[in-house]
Amino acid sequence: MNSFAQVTLSGKVIDAENGLPVRGANVRLEQTTIGCATNAKGEFTLSNVKEGEQVLRVSCLNYAPLSRKISGSNSNLVLKLKNAYINLDQVVVTGTGTHHKLKDTPVPIEVMSAADIKKAGITDFQTAMTMLQPSLSFSTNAMGSYLMMNGLSNKYVLILVNGKKLTGDTSNNIDLSQINMNNVKRIEVLKGAASALYGSDAIAGVINIITDNPKNLITVTSNTKIEERGQFTQGVNVDVNTGKFGSFTSYTRQQSDSWKLNSYDEDGNLTDKLPVNAFYSDVINQKFTYSPTAALSMYAEGGYYDRMTKRPVSAYTYNMKYDAYNLGAGAKYLLGNSSYLSLDLTKNNYVSYYKYLKESGNFKEGDESMTKKQNYYNANLKGVFKHSDAFKSIVGLEYVTDELKRPDASVDESVYTAAAFWQEEINILKNLQAIVGLRYSHHETAGNSFTPKASLMYSLGDFNFRASYAAGFRAPGLDELYYYTFKTKTITAGSSELKPEKSHYGSLNVEYVHNRFTASVNAYVNSIEDMISSKTTALSSMPADQQAAILEKATAVFGATEIKNLKNYKEYKNFDKALVKGFDANLNAALGYGFMLGGGYSFA
Repeated sequence: MNSFAQVTLSGKVIDAENGLPVRGANVRLEQTTIGCATNAKGEFTLSNVKEGEQVLRVSCLNYAPLSRKISGSNSNLVLKLKNAYINLDQVVVTGTGTHHKLKDTPVPIEVMSAADIKKAGITDFQTAMTMLQPSLSFSTNAMGSYLMMNGLSNKYVLILVNGKKLTGDTSNNIDLSQINMNNVKRIEVLKGAASALYGSDAIAGVINIITDNPKNLITVTSNTKIEERGQFTQGVNVDVNTGKFGSFTSYTRQQSDSWKLNSYDEDGNLTDKLPVNAFYSDVINQKFTYSPTAALSMYAEGGYYDRMTKRPVSAYTYNMKYDAYNLGAGAKYLLGNSSYLSLDLTKNNYVSYYKYLKESGNFKEGDESMTKKQNYYNANLKGVFKHSDAFKSIVGLEYVTDELKRPDASVDESVYTAAAFWQEEINILKNLQAIVGLRYSHHETAGNSFTPKASLMYSLGDFNFRASYAAGFRAPGLDELYYYTFKTKTITAGSSELKPEKSHYGSLNVEYVHNRFTASVNAYVNSIEDMISSKTTALSSMPADQQAAILEKATAVFGATEIKNLKNYKEYKNFDKALVKGFDANLNAALGYGFMLGGGYSFA
C-alpha cells in the first residue's frame, strides 16, 4: 500500500461516566476537512482517510474536547468524553486570530456557547450579550437596537460574523436584531483596542459571532417566540451536509406593535409620536460550502435584510424603510502543521428610504424616496504559519472601499483603505507567552497610520496573569466626511478636514480557572485622541458672513422653501482627548446537578 492509500475509520463516542452513547458529537481529523456527527447510537464513520498517523478530535456541547492520535484503518474505536462542568477547553480565535483554548489565550476573551444560549432560552442577540457582558448597554431608535461598550458607542465596536465585518449604515449603526441566533456556535467578546489585527473601528472592542456548519445529512429546526404588545419572532433553519458539500439556509421574521406609556413628550406637551414604533423585518441567509480535497475548502454566501418602521400618520408624513444585502466568497488551503492560507471577498449594500404615508411636497401617498445608499467592499488575504511549537506568525493584506450616495444632497463619494498586518506569537517558556503585532494602513483621506500591539501571559498553577497594550485607529466615516442633510430645522454637515481618531489601550488581568469554578478581574484604561463628534450652533449666534455662506449652499441643495425654518447648523469636528477607565469582575461556578451560578460587575 502506498502513501496515497485511503482507509476508513469508524467507532463510537460514549459518555465517560455512564457509558451512554453521545449523539451529535463532532468527529473530525485535524488539519483536514474530513468530519461528521455521531448518530443516535453515538456511531461515526470517516471515509477517504489517508493512511498514516493523524489526530482525531471529538467535541460536543457540555463535554470536554478529546484528541487522540491514530494510524491505519480502525473499525472499533471507542472514544470517551468527560463532562465539562465549565468548558475551559473551548477553542477561541478572536483575541489572536489563531486557535487557542479559552484557558490558554494570551488575550482575555469572554465566550457564550451554543449550550449557554440554548439553556437560557435566548432568541435574540441583545439578550445574549446582556447576560455575557454586564458592561454592555443597549439603546433603541426607529431603525433598531444599538450597543455601547465601556462607555463608547457602536462606531467604536467592531462586530464580526465568522471574522467578517457586519456593516450597517454610514454612521456604523448596525441593527443588532438582524443577527440570527438559531445557528450560533459561540459568541466571543474581546474588550479594548484591536486595530493591529482588525483595522479601523476596533477601539472599544470586538464581538465575533461564530456560526455552526451543518453536521447531519438533513437538519430542520424552527423556533417561535410570542410576547406582549404584538412582539413575534419566527426562525426556520434548513441544513444539508453530504460530506464534501454543505448548505445552510435560514429565515427569520420579527415584528412588533407600537406602544407608548403616555401621550406627553419629555417637555410635557401632548404628542402623537411614539417611543416604540411598530415594525417588521425579514432576514434571509444562504451559505454553501464545498471541500474538493482534504486540504481545500471553499464557500459562497449571501443574505438579504429588510426592515420597515411604521409611524403614526398624525405625527409623520412617511415611514422609514431600509434594505441590505451581502455577498461573500472565499477559500482556505491547509498547508499542514497548523498552517494555512485564506482569501475572503465581501460586498455589503445598504439602502434607506422614506415611504410616504400621505402627500408631502412633490411626493404622493405610497411614493418611495431613497435617502442614502452605501456599498462596502472588502478583500482579505491572510496566511498563518506555525514555524515550531514556540513561534507562530500571521501576515496579511486587506483592501477596503466604502461608497456613499445621497440623491437629495448631491453626495456621491468613496474612500479606500489599504493595509498590511503582521503578528507573532511566541512561547518564551512553558508558562510564559507573548504576542506582538503591527498594522500599517493607508486611508485615502486620513493618510498613513501604524497601530502596534503587545500582550504577555504568565501562568502559575490555576492562575493566569495577563498584561496588554494595543493602539487603536478609526478613520472618519463617510457621513462624518461628506454628509450634508437638512432635518428638524438643522443642517448637518461633514468635514473633509477631519483627522482619524487614535487610541492607546492598556489592561491588567488576573484569572483563576478550574473545571468547576472560574473568576477574573480586569482593569483597563483607554485614551482616545482627536475624538470625532458633532457640535450644533444656532445660526443666529454665528457671524453674518458665515450665516450667508451656509444659507447659500443650503438653498442651492434643498431649495429656499424647504429651508425656510432653518435654525441650527451641526458639523463634525475633532475634539480633545477622552479617557475611559474601569474594571470588570466575573465569576462562574458549577453547583452540580446541572445548576450553574454566574455573576459579573463592571465599572467604567
